[in-house]
Amino acid sequence: MMSLLVVAAIVVAVALGYKTKINIGLFAIAFAYLIGCFGMGLSPSEVISLWPLKIFFIIFSVCLFYSFATVNGTLEKLAEHLIYQCRTVPQLLPFAVFFTATVISAMGAGYYTVLAFMAPITLLLCERTGMSLITGGMAVNYGALSGANFVSSQSGIIFRGLMANAGIPENEAFINAAGIFVSTLIIPLLVISVLVFMTGHGKAMKASAYVATEPTPLNREQKMTLWLTLAMMTIVLAAPIASIALPDNATVGFINSKMDIGLIASLFSVIALLLKLGDERKAMASVPWATLIMICGVGMLISVAIKAGTIDILASWIGNSIPPILVPIVFGVVAAFMSLFSSTLGVVTPALFPMVPPIASALGIDPMILFIAIVVGAQATSISPFSSGGSLILGSCPTEQSRTSLFPQLLFRAAPLGFVAALIFNALLTFVY
Repeated sequence: MMSLLVVAAIVVAVALGYKTKINIGLFAIAFAYLIGCFGMGLSPSEVISLWPLKIFFIIFSVCLFYSFATVNGTLEKLAEHLIYQCRTVPQLLPFAVFFTATVISAMGAGYYTVLAFMAPITLLLCERTGMSLITGGMAVNYGALSGANFVSSQSGIIFRGLMANAGIPENEAFINAAGIFVSTLIIPLLVISVLVFMTGHGKAMKASAYVATEPTPLNREQKMTLWLTLAMMTIVLAAPIASIALPDNATVGFINSKMDIGLIASLFSVIALLLKLGDERKAMASVPWATLIMICGVGMLISVAIKAGTIDILASWIGNSIPPILVPIVFGVVAAFMSLFSSTLGVVTPALFPMVPPIASALGIDPMILFIAIVVGAQATSISPFSSGGSLILGSCPTEQSRTSLFPQLLFRAAPLGFVAALIFNALLTFVY
């Protein structure tokens, strides 16, 4: 009975957030308090302790450091330079947009930030080069998603934190997150290749007379921010990779045990402030507070569900009712459906990731397959005009006419295409692996 109540609370929280446009995390906190204290007999202190403090600290610290690159214009300038390099081969522009968005997002800008300044640039390029709106929209959306999934970027860090909370060892969580990143890098390349080389878009772009103006060089602050960002990424990635490569080396093990991306990012934020690379107040304001509240609020409610035994019941039902070979595909479809109405980071992954270890253990499936299937499925429908990503792209259209034209293309072509690509990928991953 209590498990059904918690599931209903999660559904109601998402529905209320979707309907009222109020942060889903706030509804989740309220339900966690009401169900935890008055339905399950937990004390207020016990409910408050369910707040995922480690995930909150890591996301806050990393986003604060990366926000300097946004505030001082480093990422925007870098995007201009990367796209300019592709001016002589216009038919490859969708790939340039994709890789530019991927690099910028991987450097910490995050999905929404990249879309906010890359989508207008991309749609403007569509007008000038003959690139179709659907191809440009999917390229920038896919790039922002895959880059954010990088193990040291915003989404990748959240995935690793959620996996650790679900009981996955940190080294395994790192490998699983790398698997997610690689998978979400492969799918877009295949989809964009089909759109460019098999639909005639490439020829249309090659025939266009596109003239690109050379962007201005990076200034002192932007160059230093770029080097500082690359240095932090190197430090964050080097320790776990060395630990995986040399598992028996005591020195490597000791160094890796002292590495924490949240603390490292905090240290680099202090260095950035001392070097005057950006305004502290603007950097603090750039932290995605709404996303933080949503992830942690839903995390509290999911923790209440775990205490109520809801996750174990759902995991047991999936394990007993669905053939093992179809479980990753089913997870992908469920994640895609949930993502139509809610956030991948704030709702879908916090709700589904805790089910993975018990199901994987019971069915003998590699947990990484299920984690990949969930993220691939959830991000397949992010281009829908009803999702935050699709709506950002629509809002970036330069004219009302292009906006009217793009809406049905996103809904009836891009979203289904992304879903089918994800379904095929998850099926191949299941049967090949």
